[in-house]
Amino acid sequence: MTIRERQERDEEARLSPYAALSSRSVGRAHPISGCDLRTCYQRDRDRIIHCKSFRRLKYKTQVFLTPMGDHYRTRLTHTLEVSQVARTLARSLRLNEDLTEAAALGHDLGHTPFGHIGESTLNRLLPGGFRHNEQSLRVAERLENDGQGLNLCRETLDGILNHSGPNEPATLEGWCVRRADRIAYINHDIDDAIRGGILKPFELPRRCLSVLGETHGERIDTMIRDIVATSTDQPFVRMSEEVREASDELREFLFEYVYHDDWRKKEEARCDYILAALYEHFLAHPEQLPAEYLEINFTEGAERAVCDFIACMTDRYAIDQFSEIFVPGAFARR
Repeated sequence: MTIRERQERDEEARLSPYAALSSRSVGRAHPISGCDLRTCYQRDRDRIIHCKSFRRLKYKTQVFLTPMGDHYRTRLTHTLEVSQVARTLARSLRLNEDLTEAAALGHDLGHTPFGHIGESTLNRLLPGGFRHNEQSLRVAERLENDGQGLNLCRETLDGILNHSGPNEPATLEGWCVRRADRIAYINHDIDDAIRGGILKPFELPRRCLSVLGETHGERIDTMIRDIVATSTDQPFVRMSEEVREASDELREFLFEYVYHDDWRKKEEARCDYILAALYEHFLAHPEQLPAEYLEINFTEGAERAVCDFIACMTDRYAIDQFSEIFVPGAFARR
C-alpha cells in the first residue's frame, strides 16, 4: 500500500460522512496517473503554491494601495489568513483539510491590481463584465502553465469559483473557504484601518463588539467557534443568527467608513485612470501584448486578451507599464 493509499484510507475512517474524500474526487479535465505520496487535493495545493499567479499576489493590493508600512496586508497575506481560518474550520468539522487548503490558496489567483478598484474598472470595460472569482477559475483552467492551466480537481475549481458570488459551493470544504474569506477580510481590514489611522478602536460599533469581542483575535475566535458549534455533524457550514448579524453589521460598517470613504476617492480615480489607459492602449495595439496573450487575442479576441493581461498585473507592474507607455522619458543628447 502506498503512502497516498494509506492517507485515503485514513480519510475514509476519520472524516465526516459529509466530507469530500480524495479517493472519490470527480477528477481532472485531463486525467493523470496517481502519485504514491500525495492525494489528489494535496497535489492541487502544491500546483497552486508553485505557480506564477500565486507568487504575484504579494505585490497586489488588499485594501491599502502600495502601503509604506511593512505590516499591512497584501493579497498574498490575505490568502494565507483565509487558508488558516478555512483549515481550522475544516479540521474542527472533520472535513477534508487538503481540499480546503487548495481552494483557499487558489481563491484569489485572478484578482486584479489595486484590489477591488481594479476589479471595478475591468468590470466596466470588459463586455460581459469582470468578476475576480471567475478570473481565478480562468487562471487555474486556462492561463497558468503557458496556457495549459493547472489541471486541478473539479472540487478544487468549484471552491475557487464559488468562494464569492451568487452560486454556492458544491462541497462543505468550499463553504469553509467562503466563510473564511469573509472572516479574514472583515477582521484584518479593521486591523489595517486602525494601523493606518483611518479608524479608531472606539469608533467600531459597540453592539458588534459585545457579540464578537473587543480585540482582533477575540473576534476571529468567536466567529470560528460559532461556526463549529453551529455546524458540527451537520450538512452545512454557517454561523448562528446572532453572530451572523453582528458580522454582517461589522462588514457594512467597513464598506461605509473604510472601503467607500472619501480618503480613498482620489487614489481610486488614479488607479482607474491607469488601468483604463492601459486597457485602451493594448486594445489599439494588441501586437504589443506578451506572447502568451497573443494566442488569446487570436482565439478569443483582443478584449479578452487585454483583460487577462491587465488582471494578471501586480500593482507595481501596472504603474511601470503606464509610465513606460505614457510618461515621457528624459531627453538624452547625443
